[in-house]
Parts: sequence; structure tokens; C-alpha cells
Amino acid sequence: MALSQDHIFPTTPMGANLTAGGATFRVWAPRARDVYVCGDFNGWLRNDSTQLTRQPDGRWTGFVAGATDGNKYKFYIVGEGSEGFKRDPYARELTREWPNPSCIIRLAVSFPWQDWNWRMPEFSDLIIYQLHIGTWYGLGLPNRVATFLDVLARIEYLADLGINAIEPLPIGEYSTPRSMGYNGSDLFSPEMDYFVSSAELDPYLALANRLLAQKGKSPLTREILEIGINQLKVLIDICHHYNIAVIFDMVYNHASGDIRGQAESLYFFDRAAGMHPNDSLYFSDRDHTGPVFAMWNSDVRQFLIDNAAFFADEYHVDGFRYDQVTVIDQENIGSGWLFCQHLNQTIRSRDPAVINIAEYWGPEPAVVRPMEQAGADFDASWHDGQRLAIRALIKQAAAGRDAPLDWQGVVDQIRAPGFRDAWRAVQCVESHDEVYRDRSERIPLLAAGGGNTRTWYATSRSRVATGLLLTLPGIPMIFMGQEFYEDKKWADDPVNHPDTLIFWGGLDSDRTMSDFHRFTRELIGLRRRQPALRGEQIKVLMMDNFQRVLVFHRWLERLGRDTVVVVSLNEQTMSNFRVPMPGAGPWLEIFNSDAYERWINPAIAGNGGMVSATEEPMNDMSCSAAITIPANGILVFSRDYGD
Repeated sequence: MALSQDHIFPTTPMGANLTAGGATFRVWAPRARDVYVCGDFNGWLRNDSTQLTRQPDGRWTGFVAGATDGNKYKFYIVGEGSEGFKRDPYARELTREWPNPSCIIRLAVSFPWQDWNWRMPEFSDLIIYQLHIGTWYGLGLPNRVATFLDVLARIEYLADLGINAIEPLPIGEYSTPRSMGYNGSDLFSPEMDYFVSSAELDPYLALANRLLAQKGKSPLTREILEIGINQLKVLIDICHHYNIAVIFDMVYNHASGDIRGQAESLYFFDRAAGMHPNDSLYFSDRDHTGPVFAMWNSDVRQFLIDNAAFFADEYHVDGFRYDQVTVIDQENIGSGWLFCQHLNQTIRSRDPAVINIAEYWGPEPAVVRPMEQAGADFDASWHDGQRLAIRALIKQAAAGRDAPLDWQGVVDQIRAPGFRDAWRAVQCVESHDEVYRDRSERIPLLAAGGGNTRTWYATSRSRVATGLLLTLPGIPMIFMGQEFYEDKKWADDPVNHPDTLIFWGGLDSDRTMSDFHRFTRELIGLRRRQPALRGEQIKVLMMDNFQRVLVFHRWLERLGRDTVVVVSLNEQTMSNFRVPMPGAGPWLEIFNSDAYERWINPAIAGNGGMVSATEEPMNDMSCSAAITIPANGILVFSRDYGD
């Protein structure tokens, strides 16, 4: 006799879910002949007593009395082409028994969240910090993979830096020993190698409880953190207590190519006959470093939407960055765009404070248009306009003082062309893709022209690059190490690629790195204090390619709060240099990048904290001011010191 259908309803969640007296199981396998659930709760038996019941929608259901939290299980699928175990596509956690781990039943509410007072920042106020869990920070690197709990040791550092969101590279389970994370195999289960074993747990528990106590929160017990998935949840919970949002990087354009050779994976889940990829249930015959999800199938689309909703609900995630939406669209003509619309509508209806960010290369303004205007309805999109323009500009400057330099590329991308709001473009000058081990240089090396990164030329140009990013419109994103002048490319497998870890020791031992860290931290603070720097309005007041000077005005519509940013890549300090200004009278010099060259620079070139604009017209402005512009510098002027 098949398993009981107690507690089974049309709304019963997919996967394994604990309820009164046991657990419900629900799995999609429309072409299977029989489906069984085998696990610790039934001695891994496969007979009539462990058989699920087929439902008209192709799902199989059953209730197992006595199933409890921590029980291991798998589905056994009998199909037209083969039979054998399959992992639950919705499994919350897996055992560390690769290549054939078991699924673990987990209570959805096993973690005691304390972030009830947390509020996501306004999207336009975000400053994102991108990092890779496995290599960012941890004891024993590079021979050991860093973990979720290792990040806790740098929470206070991130809060002090001033960023208000972190964006880890994908954290879903992948099958290789090391990875960037874009080869996911089990979408609902966090990467097992990012968990800390029970034997290692005590110092992490003490650290977590110290961080919680500092915010007046209750301590955690060892039993809570012995559950692997709770280690990711405590990281998110503590981030919220320190005013840091968490944005997950989701990969819905493809799965890992490895799953094709893994008998218990998602590939050919219902074990249909044949070998054609279009018969593999979840995937099509298209490939993008792995099989592409079959977006034409509404059940596949729902599976992926369920995945994002799951992390928003059970992990309190504040947003998502969706990898290569370009592929989702172009490899699934019609259905890919429809999936994006349904995904965004679903997540927004559940929690409008969750941000949805696309990676769509073009870039394409329709990606952030609302659904009623035939857009994909993402809140924001990665944008390469400022990245390409600023990097090209720094490369020109690195060719020397007499080399031609043209600001036009930056001016053209000063506000994302065609985007309905400037903040809807996530801008950067470095990212995991840009500065990976076999790709482009990090900014310090680019600024040095491939030479010594410890010269004034390299540091000052690098300050200009980061300064532009943090004063131009858009959501700025900083890549790990960029904030303290890391000049080495990075790798996800530092054991095989030595000298690719970021150098944390430089904050204490390298004056250049500590000074640059101070520069970044204080400029982030300035952006957070001056609302015009986060706003929509911008106007270029001067573009002088001969003198290598760019001046732009930021303000808030109807409120003012004017700021003027002066940027120079001239290798000489210029005195009595007249620039247009939006109004007469005193202007406070609230930031001068020259101060950070061997902080505090005893030979700083600047304006003593204030300039006076007079009613002398210049360009199309009625006022102007004679100022001193430091060589390779960035100045910010305002009417006030900020909020």
C-alpha cells in the first residue's frame, strides 16, 4: 500500500517539509512509472510502503509518519529509460558525501532570527561589496576553503568601510572542489564546503555571540550552528544587525555541465527513455558552459521562481543578482523574457523591499522597464558603461603626461543611456569577471601602466578611478580588495594559482594600502552623507581634454543640496584654475583626494577647505571660481558638510 496522503493538499510545498507527526514529500517527475522516498525514517526500504502517489499534474506525493529533522533521504525514480536514486531538487541541505550525497530534512524555522527591526536601504542608496566566500577571508587559506562563518570575522570591518550591501558570488551547491560558484548542481542547498564542521565550531560560536551581544541580541547555542544551513543564516542575521544587506547571485541561465555525468543529479530527473537533451526534463538542447534550463516549460520556470522565493523567505535575503540574463533571453526566445517578468513580479509581490538585479549585456534599457511597457521588470541591471569608460581613461593617463586623453567616453556614460533612472544601473570598475586570474588587470596595475604600483602615479590615478565610481550616478559596486588597493588578480582556486589571495596584512604593514583604504572609506562616507551624490541629477560643467579636467554638478531636484566634483588627470597641480559653478558665494571643499597620499599628506595641494564663486559667467553657468586642483586628484565642493 502506497504512502499515506495525510497532510497532502494542492498547496503542499515541493520537496520534504516537516509537519505534525512527520513529513510531506512532493516531487515533479511527470514521465516516471514509479517514485519512492527512501531514508532513515524507513530503513531505506523500497516497496509499496514507501511509494508515492502520482497526481494529475505529474507530481508525486506522500506523508511519512515519524520523519524528523536531520533524517537523510532520496527519491528512487523508476522511469522508461532507467531507474535509480535521485536527489530532491528542493533539498534544503545535503550531506558531505560527494558525488552521491543524501538529502537532509530540515525544519524551515530551525534558526532563531532576530532581525525584526532590519530595513533594506533604498535601492538608490546601495553601495555593494562583491566577494567570494571561499577565498575572501579565513584561517588556513589557501589550503582550506573559507566558510560562511569566516565572513563574520570581517563584519565589523565591512560596517566601518561604510558599504551597506554584500553580494557573495553564488553560494549554491556545486560539484567541483573549488569554483566561482557558477556551476551549480543543487539550487536549494548551500555549498557544503562553506560549512564548518562540529569539531571547528567553538571559536565561531564565540565570535557570533560576541557580534550579537554588541547589538543587544540573544546568544546562539552550539546545537543551532551545528546545522549547516544555519551557518549561512547567522551570517545574514548578523549582517542585518550591522546594517548590511545581503544580495545573492543566482544562476538560472544554466546548470553545471558536470550534472550530465552524475546519475543522481537533476539531469534526466524522471529517467525518461533516450539520450536527447530535450528529454532531460529540466533542460533544453542548448548549452552555455552547461545545460540551459528549458524556459518553455512552465514547471521549470516555476522551479526557478520557487528557488528565489525560498531564499527570500527562509534566508531573509535582501536581493538577487541574476547571472547572464542575456542567455536566459536569447537561448529561450519568448519564454526567457516571460520567465523574467514572472520572476520579478513574484518576488516583488512577496516583498517589494527585495531588489532584483539583472546581468544583461548590451546593456538593454528594456530590462529595467516595467512589465506593462513590455520590459523584463528588473529593478536594476549591471552596466559596463562606466567600467569600460573609466578603465580606458586610466589606461590613457598611464601612457604619460603627454599622451592624448579624452573624457568623452566617461561623459557619454555619466548616466546610463536609455535607463529610466540612473540608479537602476549597477556600475563598477572591477568585478569577479573583470579581474579574474586570466583576464584584465586590477586598477592599480592598469594605472601603473603595467609597472610599479607603489608610485604616486599609480596611486593617484587609482584614486581617480574609485573616486569617479563613487561620485557618478548609479549603484556603485566594489570588488573585494579594491577598497585597499589590491593589485593582484584573483582566483577561485588559489592552491593552483598562487599569489591570488587578497593581502589583508597590507592594512597593517603597507602604507599605500592603508592610505587607500582610508580614502575609500571616507569617500563612501561622503557619498552616504551627501544625498546629491546618490541622486539622479547630473550636469557636466566642463570637459577640458587639453588640461585633463572634468567638472560635473550633482543636485537634488527641488531640494538643491548641490555638490560640484572636479576631477583631474593632469600630472601637474594647477593653481588659479577657473571652473564653472552653479552659484555664487562660499563653497566648502569637503573632499580632497590629495590628502591620502601618505596620509595626511604634508604637501597637500588644495583650497584650504573653501573657495568663493563669483558672478563671472563660464560655459553656460552664471558663476565660476578660481581654484587649485591637485595633480591626478578629485575634489568635491558643497554648500554643507552633509547629513
